[in-house]
Formats: sequence, C-alpha cells, structure tokens
Amino acid sequence: MIIASLILILLALFGAPLFAIITAGAILSFYNADIDLSVIAIEIYRLAEMPVLLAIPLFTFAGYLLSESNAPTRLVNLTHALLGWLPGGLAIVALIACALFTAFTGASGVTIIALGALLYPALKEAGYNDNFNLGLITSSGSLGVLFAPALPLILYGVIAQQLGLDISFTLDELFLAGLLPGILMLVMLSAWCFWQSRAQVLHRISLKEAVPAIRAAIWEIPLPFIVLGGIYSGYFAVSDAAAVTVMYVLIVEVLIYREIAIKAIPKIMRESMILVGAILVILGASLASTNAMIDAEIPTRLFETIKQHISSPLTFLALLNILLLVLGTMLDIFSALIIMVPLLLPIAIGYGVDPVHLGIIFLANMQIGYFTPPVGMNLFIASYRFKKPILTVYRATLPFFIILLCAVLIITYWPALTLTLPGR
Repeated sequence: MIIASLILILLALFGAPLFAIITAGAILSFYNADIDLSVIAIEIYRLAEMPVLLAIPLFTFAGYLLSESNAPTRLVNLTHALLGWLPGGLAIVALIACALFTAFTGASGVTIIALGALLYPALKEAGYNDNFNLGLITSSGSLGVLFAPALPLILYGVIAQQLGLDISFTLDELFLAGLLPGILMLVMLSAWCFWQSRAQVLHRISLKEAVPAIRAAIWEIPLPFIVLGGIYSGYFAVSDAAAVTVMYVLIVEVLIYREIAIKAIPKIMRESMILVGAILVILGASLASTNAMIDAEIPTRLFETIKQHISSPLTFLALLNILLLVLGTMLDIFSALIIMVPLLLPIAIGYGVDPVHLGIIFLANMQIGYFTPPVGMNLFIASYRFKKPILTVYRATLPFFIILLCAVLIITYWPALTLTLPGR
C-alpha cells in the first residue's frame, strides 16, 4: 500500500490528471478493505441526486456570458461615476469591480485579464504610482470568492454536506457568513487606497458622467439585488437563483444589449462546461475517496495524532492558516477544496471550530494564496499580462498581502464576524 501511494504521489508530481490520482487512491483503499469497487460508481452517481449541484454549471455559464459582453466596462464606468469623487476613488472602484466580477465568474485569473486591460491604464492616467496599480490589480483579482454566488463557496458547501457530519449547515448560511468577512477585506484595502492617494486631486462628481453610466448599465444593476436578495430573503433556493441568473443574463446580453450573438452561445456554453466538467469529475472521484478515508478512519486517527501535540484551538487555527497559505500557492482553489476539506473539516470540528467558520477561513486563505510569493498563480498571470518582471510583481503586492493577511487573522480569531449573520 505504501509503495502504491508513493507511485500515485510521483504520478501527481509528473502531471497525471487529479481525478485519476484520486480515483486510483479510492480503488486501492476499497480493494485493501475488501469492499466491492462498485461503491465508487455509486458515489459518483450520487452527484446526480444533489439538487444544489445545478447551481455550479448555471452560475458558471452566466459568468462566462458576462465576461464575453461589455459588462465589465459598464461596471467600471458606473462605479467610477459614483465613487470617483472619493480620495482613492478609482482604486476603490477597481476593488469593488474586481470583487463583483470574481464573485459572478468564480475565476480569479480571468478577472486580472478581463478587467486589468481596463483598470491598469485608467489608474495610471489618474496619477497613481505604477507599483501601486500593479499590486492593486494583482491582489484584487482574487477578491470576491467570499461573496455569493462564487463557485468556491458553493463547492465547499457541497463537499462538506456529503461528509455526513453531526454539525450541518445550509448554503444560504454559508453565503451570509461570507458577507461581513468579504466586506472587511474590501474596507481594509479601501482604507489603504485612501491613504495612498490622500494628496491627489479629487474627481468631482458629475451628473453628466453619472447619468449616462447609470443608463448604460441600467439592465445589469438589478442583477446582484435579484440574485442575492432572492437567496438571502429565502425566496430563491440556490439552484433557483442560478437558473434566474442565467435567464436574466441571456435576455440582457443577447436580446437587449445584443453584444453576444445567438450563434456564439454554443461556443460560450462549451467553454464554460469544460470547467464545470473538470470540477464534477474531480468532485465525483473525491466523494468516493472521502468515503474510503472515512471507512479507514483516517480523519479520526489524524485528529487523535494532532491532538497529542496541539491542545489549543488557537494554535490549531494558526497552523491551519499557514498550511492553507502554502496550499494556495500550489493548488488552484477547486483542487484544494476537493482534496483538503474532507481531511480538515472533521479535525476542525474536533477542536470546536464551526464548519461555516472553517469554510470562510479556508476560502479567505486560498484567496490570498493566489498572490503569495513565490509561486502564487496570480503573480505569474499579472507578470505575463502587464509584461513586468516577477520580482517587481512580488514587491508591488507586498502591502496588499500584509493587509489581507491581517484581515484573515481577524476572520480566524473573531468567529462572530462570520457567524453573526447566519445566526449560528
């Protein structure tokens, strides 16, 4: 078994598909336990019985539609018209625009590519320092994963609910839990932007600029209120909200704005479903792997081993943050969720950590792991997109990294920030 495990690790390091490694691990575990291997097919089939799973392809498709239209341009113009008069207004606009865009598309690197071309020259023209601009857009690219309907939030909820733990929660509670921590991150970064631009000449608010911007985005402004209002009020289930989002975006972008041709929809759908297919294949394999780990009592044994060396929940949370930051530099957020949540969640519950709180801690760490040196993915995307040396990107993102790390520590050690709105 040890030799087989080492072979699987080597295959993973040499680039073997993640779902194949996870499935092979599950097959080995069930085979050694003399359990019929048909259980793997049964676990994968269980995906079809999850109503909430419909939200993943629907929200992904809606996000791809928005990114293919001129919605990002209208979003930036609107927020700039309304907030440009603030000290650091354009930088705050960049933060909000990136957070909203990432929340709806679920893709951090896409945000840098899609909005970077818009925001980077605009910030430069407004007189912001070049390093500040680079650091702002690189770090803002991962903002938004704590806001509904971000795909990582949904995926964490799906994985956690399949573990069959005694402490349960709903996706609605998870969505509410991410709201205040996400706002905290935006506020702390906005304060830094305010301080950095305190000597700049302010952009005066102008109705001539604001009215056309509002009129241009009039059909997209209601979207967050329809989706989030419907979910938080209980009027929509998450899957209902996803279906409403797709229908609304299709009508607005295809029929009203006419920025996406009907003949282009199959191509966009195919591109979005490639991502969804990859997630679902890995998720199906991980369900089987998770059951194999539970049957072998791996989480229980791991908890008992850790408990022998770490008795304080505060120490456990500190080490958890370090582990997740390191993982965030090496794994994309979806792979990290699928691999680590089944292992970490039972252990965290053993230390008295609420599963909703753990989810927000997990995602907040992974969010900044995207631009944690030396190998955070967004660092390389920004370096390539803006044609800057990677060391320049490291230096530019350092102040933003420190601010968001402080925010993660507040989120970690102040559970009420996360758990008050869901009422847990």
